[in-house]
Amino acid sequence: MIGFIGGGNMAEALIKGIVAKYEKNIMVSEPRDDRRDYLEKLYRIKTTPYNKEVMKECTIIILAVKPQNMDEVTAEISEMSTDKIIVTIAAGIPISYLSSRLKTSKIIRVMPNTPALIQEGMSVMSMCECMHDKEINIIKDIFMSVGALLMLPEKHMNAVTALSGSGPGFFAYFIEAFIEGGVKMGLEKSDASTLAIQTMLGTARLLDAGIAPAQLREMVTSPGGTTEAGLKNFKERNFKDIIISALESASNRARELGGK
Repeated sequence: MIGFIGGGNMAEALIKGIVAKYEKNIMVSEPRDDRRDYLEKLYRIKTTPYNKEVMKECTIIILAVKPQNMDEVTAEISEMSTDKIIVTIAAGIPISYLSSRLKTSKIIRVMPNTPALIQEGMSVMSMCECMHDKEINIIKDIFMSVGALLMLPEKHMNAVTALSGSGPGFFAYFIEAFIEGGVKMGLEKSDASTLAIQTMLGTARLLDAGIAPAQLREMVTSPGGTTEAGLKNFKERNFKDIIISALESASNRARELGGK
């Protein structure tokens, strides 16, 4: 049985993917009564307010709690963690920290992102060398049920957290600015929203089809044209440097949250 400690949005995204593709037995511990009722009725899974019940019943445990709560949770479940496969999806929490607090060496670190809610997620996975292929493949299947999966060494996880973990928030902020700009220029908000979102979707599909970002930018940019005028404004304001700085801030914060 697969267990979740924490029943928030990311846990729900994974549960939805697992139920849709594999119909595996799932149990979730969640302190909120209304949240437990919601998950149980919608996905027909078992729920409990007790983390230890999940530890007792399940062989694979996904820690879907905030980094700030990890000390409390690991202290509670440590004695029951022997021989369990533990998966953490908390930003910044390294495998070494969990190894020092739990009684299992089978620990996997995964950074998923919010588009997993619609099975379009991007997850990155790192693990200890003690895992068997069969065990690894089970965890791979879970995260591939909600999108794409990339295997990387753990040293890259803070950068991954910035790019793909926080990325949806950054892209959404950019789209907010597009919509506000459209409204400022006289468009209805609904029309500006449609234009901005569809433009981003279409651009993403072109990039996914293999067109390099620089190539696509050059395709759209004509000498003396509108795109060139906008890009000139970006460059004058060091827009690229601002984006890179934001990513570095997110990565540094992930490192701080690990802080172990």
